[in-house]
Amino acid sequence: MDTIKHHLTESLLMGYSSGNLPEAFNLVVAAHISMCDDCRARLASYDAVGGAVLDDTAPACLAADSFEQTLARIKGEAPGRPTISRPAPGVLPAPLREYVGGDVDAIRWRPVGGGVKQAVLPTSQDATARLLRIPAGAAVPDHGHRGLELTLVLQGAFHDETDHFGRGDVEVAGEELHHTPTAETGEDCICLAATDAPLRFRALIPRLVQPFLGI
Repeated sequence: MDTIKHHLTESLLMGYSSGNLPEAFNLVVAAHISMCDDCRARLASYDAVGGAVLDDTAPACLAADSFEQTLARIKGEAPGRPTISRPAPGVLPAPLREYVGGDVDAIRWRPVGGGVKQAVLPTSQDATARLLRIPAGAAVPDHGHRGLELTLVLQGAFHDETDHFGRGDVEVAGEELHHTPTAETGEDCICLAATDAPLRFRALIPRLVQPFLGI
């Protein structure tokens, strides 16, 4: 297992534990946790606190049709929290394989320019999740953020103005960060990225194609 240096924030772990994150963010969190013993242990502590709070909560009266209403809501909602499991052989962690339908060879890549490819994953509309394949040594166009962007490295590595990120590392980028992620030489970099708002590109061409790529 590679040494993971960049972990999830406390707010992301709490949001995941309480079920308050968008599905796309849940997917990144679940994938990282399946690769990271440290964050898995921290999540367990938040889950334990939540369980203790429920144990101390006074019972409430339910409506006669509450069971039917609950089933209807479950049927109409997207999955909120992907299943976490230990690492499996291959590139993609188990929570992500459930969305792709297999490992890397099952991904349906689409070119987005500069040799970079992406595959948008089916999640709820409040945030977007995509897989990115960046050729070794290539860079993603410099951009900023209108919201939050989570990027989890699954293969290879990349660096930007802040640090170096290897397999299992997750970069949490907010509106204050403007960067140019560049894949390290030697191996293509495959990442899982989730955003809750469009990126902010400086160059004209990325801005022109942005609506068509959904980024």
